[in-house]
Amino acid sequence: METLTAKAKTNIKTLTNRTEVPVRFSEVDALGIVWHGHYLKFFEDGREAFGKQYKLGYLDIYKEKFATPLVNINVDYKKTVKYGDSVIIETTYNNSAAAKIMFSYKIYRASDKELVAKGESTQVFITLDHELFITIPPFFEEWKKQNNLI
Repeated sequence: METLTAKAKTNIKTLTNRTEVPVRFSEVDALGIVWHGHYLKFFEDGREAFGKQYKLGYLDIYKEKFATPLVNINVDYKKTVKYGDSVIIETTYNNSAAAKIMFSYKIYRASDKELVAKGESTQVFITLDHELFITIPPFFEEWKKQNNLI
């Protein structure tokens, strides 16, 4: 059983954000259980909180004349979450030499710190003219340097 208090077994520099959000009525089915598609929204909440903390938000990227569309996302469901619960979204940046932004996520039920879902996402850089940028944009390389990732 994995819980929020489980310790990492690596010394690799990582950037992680944890944010807590309540389960909203609009996110549950007739049984009061969070519908599976809303976990992608939880991942989005995690990316936004990460971006705010580390200055890599969508508007920060847009100011540099780029967008970062999702090209892959994966979710592994472990336990249910119900209306009235809150979840803790742990979003970790996965460093890569490629021109992409990759995150891993762990979602915990706040009341008992039980792992309820985990997943990953990959985003690529495109110009505002919708052209794929296959090298690391200069602003992103500078962001990595400022965060001791290169």
